[in-house]
Amino acid sequence: MKDISIQELKEKAIELRKTALTMIYGAQSGHPGGSLSAADIMATLYFKEMNVDPNNPNWEDRDRFVLSKGHVYPIQYSALALRGFVPYETIYTLREYGSPFQEHPDMKKCKGFDISTGSLDQGLSCGVGMEIAGKRDFKDYRVFTLVGNGECQEGQIWEAAQTAVKYQLDNLVVFVDNNRLQIDGFCDEIMSLQDLEKKFDAFGFETKRINGHSMEEIVDTLDEVRTAKNGKPKCIICDTVKGKGVSFMEDVADWHGVAPNEEQYHQAMEEVAGGLK
Repeated sequence: MKDISIQELKEKAIELRKTALTMIYGAQSGHPGGSLSAADIMATLYFKEMNVDPNNPNWEDRDRFVLSKGHVYPIQYSALALRGFVPYETIYTLREYGSPFQEHPDMKKCKGFDISTGSLDQGLSCGVGMEIAGKRDFKDYRVFTLVGNGECQEGQIWEAAQTAVKYQLDNLVVFVDNNRLQIDGFCDEIMSLQDLEKKFDAFGFETKRINGHSMEEIVDTLDEVRTAKNGKPKCIICDTVKGKGVSFMEDVADWHGVAPNEEQYHQAMEEVAGGLK
């Protein structure tokens, strides 16, 4: 865990958003909405919480991270570039032939990925498997998994949740990026998730609900769960805004997977940069 201030983390989140937008605009492809909603979570994990080494990305005792909602790859690519896993210039090669930055995370092509993802609802199962392996090998590393609220409509998420509880995976931390939207609209209108906090709690998780854009709440909650060796996996429901930081993207399902044009890109960058003030 790195010693970094709340203000510095907020600045990192802004840089993540700007980098993701630049990447998507340059490629004219990508998923800005969910990338922007997850930026504060990713900033905290990569720049403060996770025990990782960019110079030794396959270090056996590193913490693991699984981007279950693999379509928001721009925000993790941004984190890897800003954290030093890959040269920053790599962001300008998104989806180009031979680039480590492809449409979905590929652990064989890009340093810093612990698993290839893209098919929704499978990431939590992968995280559970990693943590079972850690317990078997008497390792203290933690496994962080970021899932979307839309994919929580799928059954494999809950099969994985049952397994995590059965095997008392208390080093597993699940973040739910609860931005209330999926590709076709609001989750409540498509397939209501009811109360995710109560659901994970009923399955046997130690569950917290926070403002996913409050760096203070994210940091404080991670401080709480870090030392809770109580046999329970952890779930942090993060209430977020899809497209956070860009006025015309916020809470708009159409920005799930659309790249901005030149005018929109410059407006978005100005508004995101304004978040530093």
